[in-house]
Amino acid sequence: MTTAEQMRARYPDAEGDVDRDGVAIHWERYGDGEPAILFLPTWSIVHARCWKAQIPYLARRHRVVAFDPRGNGGSGRPLDPAAYAEAAFAADAVAVLDATGTRSALVVGLSLGAQRGLILASEHPERVDGLVLLGPAVPLAEHRPERAEAFARFHEVRTDSGPWHQHNAHYWRRDFPGFLEFFFSSCFTESHSTKQIEDCVGWGMECGVECLLASEDGPGLGERTVAAARAVTCPVMVVHGADDAIVPHAAGAELARLTGGALVTIDGGGHCPQARDPVRTNRLLRAAAGETGAEAGPAADRRWTRALDRPKRALYVSSPIGLGHAWLDVAIADELRALHPDLEIDWLAQDPVTRVLESRGERIHPASADLASESAHIASESAGHDLHVFQAIRRMDEILVANFMVFHDLVEHDHYDVWIADEGWEIDYFLHENPELKTAAYCWLTDFVGWLPMPDGGEREAFLTADLNAEMIEHIARYPRIRDRAVFVGNPDDIVPDAFGPGLPPIREWVDEHYDFSGYVIGPLPGPGEREALRAELGYGPDERVCIATVGGSGVGGSLLRRVVEGFEAARSLVPGLRMIAVAGPRIDPETLPRRDGLDVRPYVHELRRHLAVCDLAIVQGGLATTMELVAARRPFLYFPLGHHFEQRFHVRHRLDRYGAGRCMELDEATPDAIGQAIAEEIGREVAYRDVETDGAARAAALIAGVL
Repeated sequence: MTTAEQMRARYPDAEGDVDRDGVAIHWERYGDGEPAILFLPTWSIVHARCWKAQIPYLARRHRVVAFDPRGNGGSGRPLDPAAYAEAAFAADAVAVLDATGTRSALVVGLSLGAQRGLILASEHPERVDGLVLLGPAVPLAEHRPERAEAFARFHEVRTDSGPWHQHNAHYWRRDFPGFLEFFFSSCFTESHSTKQIEDCVGWGMECGVECLLASEDGPGLGERTVAAARAVTCPVMVVHGADDAIVPHAAGAELARLTGGALVTIDGGGHCPQARDPVRTNRLLRAAAGETGAEAGPAADRRWTRALDRPKRALYVSSPIGLGHAWLDVAIADELRALHPDLEIDWLAQDPVTRVLESRGERIHPASADLASESAHIASESAGHDLHVFQAIRRMDEILVANFMVFHDLVEHDHYDVWIADEGWEIDYFLHENPELKTAAYCWLTDFVGWLPMPDGGEREAFLTADLNAEMIEHIARYPRIRDRAVFVGNPDDIVPDAFGPGLPPIREWVDEHYDFSGYVIGPLPGPGEREALRAELGYGPDERVCIATVGGSGVGGSLLRRVVEGFEAARSLVPGLRMIAVAGPRIDPETLPRRDGLDVRPYVHELRRHLAVCDLAIVQGGLATTMELVAARRPFLYFPLGHHFEQRFHVRHRLDRYGAGRCMELDEATPDAIGQAIAEEIGREVAYRDVETDGAARAAALIAGVL
C-alpha cells in the first residue's frame, strides 16, 4: 500500500486493484475464517495502514480485507470533489468485497468510515454481518464552536491564529506539514502518543494537499444520517473516546441510540483507539466477531482443571533479538527447576532462541509459531555496521502489538503461576496499559534501564527518549503491582550515571528503588586445568593461536565479519600459527564471506560460548551477553559497537569499562591493517578483569521463585 515503509507483522495473502468509475481502489486480503472482517477507509488523510495493529491479530482467525481510500496509499488520486462522495466510498467497499470473493463481513469504520459503514449496512444489508464504528464522524451532535467556525471559514483567507485556524484551505497550501502535525495532535489527546502522530503525519503527506482539499469538499451523508442509522438491522457497536477532540462523544452516543447498538466509552481516550489503545480495540473486535460468527477454537477445547489439581507452571518469554538472552534464560530456568522440581516451563520464543531451546529439549509453546519476527525487523533496520536501535524499536510497534496479542490469547486459554519476560518489551508495556489483563504473577528481567539519545539525534531524539522513559516511570508509579519482581541482571554500579531526561530522576536512583539485583548471569565455564581439554575437544591444537569473530544471532554484523576477514592476512603475517573462526550465525549466509587459507567460516555454532571460553582472542560486536561471557572467561577481545546503538555505546560500554574489559574499536576507522595490528597486540594477552559472579542465575531464580 505504501513505499519505503517499516517491516510488517504480517503481509497480505493477496492484493490487487479494482476499477471504480476510472479510479483504482487498492485492496489487500489476509487470512481466512468466518466471519470475514472488512476495514473501511477513513478520511483520505490516512490509508489502510492505520489498521496495522488490528490486521495481524484478526487475520489469525478471520478473513480480513482492507483497502486504501481514494486519494491515498495505492489507490487513485482524483481531484474532483464529487469523486470523494460518501456514496462513492461505500460503493468502493462493495466492489472490494466482490473482488476478494467475500460474501459478507463484519464492517469496521473509523471516523468518516462510520458514514460509509451506515450506507453499506442500510443499502446492502446482506453484505454486512455487523458494524463496529470507532469515533464515528457523523453529524449527530454540535461541534465545538472553534471547529464549527473552522469548517464555515474553510475557504476564506484567515489572518487570525485562533483555535483550529490551521483547518483552512489556504493554510494547507502554505504549511501542509504544520496542519498535519496540528490535526493529528488533536486526534491523539492521550499523552505519550508521539509514534502514532508521526505515523499519521507521514501517511498524510502521501495524500498531499490537492487530494485532501478535494476530499474535504466531497458530499457527505448529511441529513440522511438519521434515516440510514435507523435502517441498520445488523448488530452495532460504537466505540468513542470521552476526550475525543475531533468528534463529540455525544455524536457516538446518539448513533448508538439510533441504531440500537452498544456504546463503549473509553474514558481518557481520543479519536483513534485502534492506534492508541490497540489491545482494547482488538479485544472488542474479537468480541464483535464472536457475536456474528462461531467462537474461535473447537468446542471440545473447554477443559478446566481445579486450582489445587493444577501443576506448577511458568511461561517464559525470551528476547529474540540475539542469542545471548537465550543462554541466560536457560541458566535461570535450570536454577528454577532446582528450587521447584515439579515446575513445568513453557517457552514463548522465536528463532534464533528456539534453536537453543530445541537443542536442550525444552517445551516450546505451539503459539510461538504465530509470533512475528523481531530479529528480522532489527536486521531490516540495519545498514552496514549501523543500527539506530531506539528508532528501530519504535518502528517495531506493529510487531510488538501483534506479539502481545499472541501472548494474550495464550495466557487467556492456558493457566500459569508465573509469567517471566526477559526484555519482553511488548509484554511489559501492554500489561501496564491494560492492567486488568494480568492473571498471574509476573517477573520482568532486563540488563539495562533507560532509553538514551544519540548525540546526533538532536533535540527531537532527546525529547522522544525522555518521553518514553517518562511513560515507563508513570506506568510503574501507577501500577506497581504489575511487576511482582523486577530483576536487573547485573549490579548497581553497572547502571549508567545518567538521568532519564529533563525533569526525570537519575537512572541509578530510580533503579535502586524499583529493582532487585541478581548480579550477572553466566553459564558454566571451564575450571582450572580444563581449558586445554576443552580446546582439544573442540578441535583446536595446543600451538594454534585461535581468534573467533562472531556477531551473534541477529542478521546485523555482516560488514564487521567481512572487514575482519579482510584483516586476516595482515594479522597472520604478525601472528604465526593464527587460526581464525568466522561465525556467520543463523541469519548471515556464510557464502557471502570471502575465503582465505587458515580461515574457517562456519554457520550457526551451537554452544558458541564454549568456543569463546577457550579462544585466544575474540572479535565481537558490543552486545552485553557475549562480551560479559568473555569477561567471565577472562579472554581478551576486541569489540566494535554498532553505530547509533545506544545500548552498546552507553550501557554496555559503561559496564565493560567498569570491569576493565575489552578493547573498543570503531569499524569506520578500522582498516584491515589496523584490525590485523590489533589482533596481534591483543591475542593471548593476560588480562586483569574484575571478577564476574558465578551465582547470578541462582540469585535470579530465587527472586522469581519467591512469587511462586
